[in-house]
Amino acid sequence: MIQPHLRLRTATLALLLGTLLSGWEAPCAAVTNDPIAQIRDEGLNRSKVMEIVRHITEVNGPRLTGSPEHKKAAEWARDEMKKWGLEHAALEPWGPFGRGWTLKRFSAQVVEPYTFPLIACPNAWSPGLKQPILADVVFLDIGSTNDLENLKGQFAGKIVLVSSLRELKPKFDPITTRYNETNLLKMANAAPSSSSRSPRSDIQSRTNTSSASSLVRISSPTNQIAGATTNRSRFGGPGPGSEMGRRARTLAFLQEESAALVVFSSSLGDGGALFAAAAYMPQLPGASFADMPRAWHTNAPLRIPQITLATEDYNRLFRLVQDKVPVKMAVDLSVAFNDKDLMSYNTVAEIPGSDLKQEVVMLGGHLDSWHAGTGATDDAIGVAVAMEAARLIKVLDLHPRRTIRVGLWSGEEQGLLGSKAYVSRHFGYYTNTSSVKSTAKGSLETPRESSSNPRGRSTGNDPDRKLITTRDYKQFCAYFNVDNGAGQLRGIYLQGNEAMRPTFRQWLEPFRDLGAETISASNTGGTDHLSFDAIGLPGFQFIQDPLDYFTRTHHSNQDTLDRIIPEDAKQISVILAAMVYDAAMADAKVARKPKE
Repeated sequence: MIQPHLRLRTATLALLLGTLLSGWEAPCAAVTNDPIAQIRDEGLNRSKVMEIVRHITEVNGPRLTGSPEHKKAAEWARDEMKKWGLEHAALEPWGPFGRGWTLKRFSAQVVEPYTFPLIACPNAWSPGLKQPILADVVFLDIGSTNDLENLKGQFAGKIVLVSSLRELKPKFDPITTRYNETNLLKMANAAPSSSSRSPRSDIQSRTNTSSASSLVRISSPTNQIAGATTNRSRFGGPGPGSEMGRRARTLAFLQEESAALVVFSSSLGDGGALFAAAAYMPQLPGASFADMPRAWHTNAPLRIPQITLATEDYNRLFRLVQDKVPVKMAVDLSVAFNDKDLMSYNTVAEIPGSDLKQEVVMLGGHLDSWHAGTGATDDAIGVAVAMEAARLIKVLDLHPRRTIRVGLWSGEEQGLLGSKAYVSRHFGYYTNTSSVKSTAKGSLETPRESSSNPRGRSTGNDPDRKLITTRDYKQFCAYFNVDNGAGQLRGIYLQGNEAMRPTFRQWLEPFRDLGAETISASNTGGTDHLSFDAIGLPGFQFIQDPLDYFTRTHHSNQDTLDRIIPEDAKQISVILAAMVYDAAMADAKVARKPKE
């Protein structure tokens, strides 16, 4: 039997050891009246963030804009926030967006000259096959589009490879990284609206030197389009002489030739990671690229079923075909288009304020995702931390002075459409864009998707532009967005709002020990804070550790729950909740940038 004094000493040592080993999740803090300390204790020790992100990604699955799966996730998020006591929880429709798309069944394998399964994914909004096919595999070089007339009669019923061989070189840099002091110092010393390369740009450039630039989100004002591995012509991309133009003509030719299936190589990734997004569009006679229908539009032209292969598998097929080895593939592809509801939905809920309740602080991320994975890092994590931040404030029974409103957007991957629609309806828009008008059903019409810079911020320096604002414009305080992957917060981008530097420094001070203290004058682009920033409202995005966001998960089949680090998710939730609460409690609203 252990003596009482030894038992006490043992318990004391165990407690001390547990404190040392537990890192952030220390034993419950002493009772405090400091709301920031309460948020920290609750968020690090009794977090629900992993439960939230697990439901969004694994219980619900991918959430393509316009799909029933997205709406199901939006309804779940609304109901959860209502359950926690948030008020005015609702789905706010906007649109019409277009057709929803759901993958029902898919498999692909090579059966000759020998059998092996393929790592592959259909492109979103691709049509399905009428029945499973077994067909010969051939190659058509899109660079040979001037000779298409001489190639007629060769592709009917064939599976056609249309990408060139993509050489894979050994990578000697780590796939997963955190910012170090040098990286952070570079960001802290960046000039306002700097166009210099950021540490994140350097990380991305190492993933694939030929195509990495399309993914970089840290950017100069002239490089705000981020979107990835899909058809940039959906945003009014390059003209007919470009690779995209040749691809569009090739697809139109293969459509006429009655090819059975078109196969692309993943433009990024290796090791089985593939990056897939929207189906490519064939060229329409007389149509400019800016006016081409998008894959989700109800007037999108007929197109051949399309899939994307992991580069290793694609290269293997390519070499076999080039060596004139007969190759056959077996493919089954079944999809469903949703034409019943052409609207899309943002999800909102709020904690009403007290003496300044007419003023609003917002936080959020985008609920929509691509379909190859489950959209965990892009951007279920942003949605989950926003919901968790609101839950922390509510469960602690804190009473903000300003109203705190959660916004979970849709249509982000198609050009920030959901957040732009929300901002246009509630706060304002420029007269040279298609304003978002209420329809008879109370839904919203979509802003123009073919803006020359859909993901960039509007500068407002065009003399022909006029900002039309609502009565809530002046009452708006700030919007805080999380959509830079799942890495822990390291600070915040000022987005050109230098007046907020001392305030943000004060608000981040309690979290220096959690690694969040860098304040950068740089802009960051490519996500929903730009919808607010575009009309002069304070919109901010956080600096986050890159982890493997651009090297492995962003828009890929590897974007799954396993890429979320629970400790990082808790840290993000806590700091986000504290920043939002600080903004809601301050005597003055967040400062706005001077008008340009």
